[in-house]
Amino acid sequence: MTPQELKSILSSGLLSFPVTDFDAAGNFNAESYARRLEWLAPYGASALFAAGGTGEFFSLDIHEYPQIIKTAVDTCAGSVPILAGVGGPTRQAIHMAQEAERLGAKGLLILPHYLTEASQEGVAAHVEAICKSVKIGVVVYNRNVCRLTPSLLEQLAERCPNLIGYKDGLGDIELMVSVRRRLGERFTYLGGLPTAEVFAAAYKALGVPVYSSAVFNFIPRTAMEFYKAIAADDQVTVGKIIDDFFLPLLEIRNRRAGYAVSMVKAGAKIVGHDAGPVRAPLTDLLPDEYERLAALIRKLGPQ
Repeated sequence: MTPQELKSILSSGLLSFPVTDFDAAGNFNAESYARRLEWLAPYGASALFAAGGTGEFFSLDIHEYPQIIKTAVDTCAGSVPILAGVGGPTRQAIHMAQEAERLGAKGLLILPHYLTEASQEGVAAHVEAICKSVKIGVVVYNRNVCRLTPSLLEQLAERCPNLIGYKDGLGDIELMVSVRRRLGERFTYLGGLPTAEVFAAAYKALGVPVYSSAVFNFIPRTAMEFYKAIAADDQVTVGKIIDDFFLPLLEIRNRRAGYAVSMVKAGAKIVGHDAGPVRAPLTDLLPDEYERLAALIRKLGPQ
């Protein structure tokens, strides 16, 4: 798949980030992960991102990373393209990127580097080095310590033909508009804020109609219903699902840092697709929070 072919796929349809399955001892569970992907693939997501933020990339061991990407690629071959998350130190990210390409991933998502502050030029050099280490398509994620400006993104687009996408996890509307207007159709644009459905209508109005859904992990039917309502400007359906599900969900998510991932794993367990516990430094939902989430899910009906 060429970068331009991947760009076309990412430009329409719902995207999602499967959680990563761990066993009771906290080790990667390939069999459970494969069953999860087999369950999710037929629901109609345009692409799935293995080892992304919801997949707890930040806690993965460098040695288990290839197992995760290989399991995802092999399981979804012929059904849905897999993009791989890469990040951390530049040399580590390059190693991961090349491994993902070797294993058959169709593209990459560059997650933010960690801990240290860096200049705009330094972050751009990091992104460029990763892009130039592979031939597959690359999406850069503006979030946390990665906050590239429109002018630097334009320079990166000129130097890196395989940089085909921009994902926003900052929620800075002024910046998003500036990027979208400056880069035009050069990129595909993805909404990437936590619980992206809450922002989906606003981002569509900005020219960003595609987003990644974390709740697709446990309510895939409802996630697809919501995406189709956004695409069709069905404000009645959008408003009802936001009121009945997403706003109460945010009350749970906002109780502790990191719950954007923890509640997804809890949701997967509730619907019978247990992915095991989250890894430190994240913490699992408390019992009363788990029950509140279960009650919300039950109201939605079978998935």
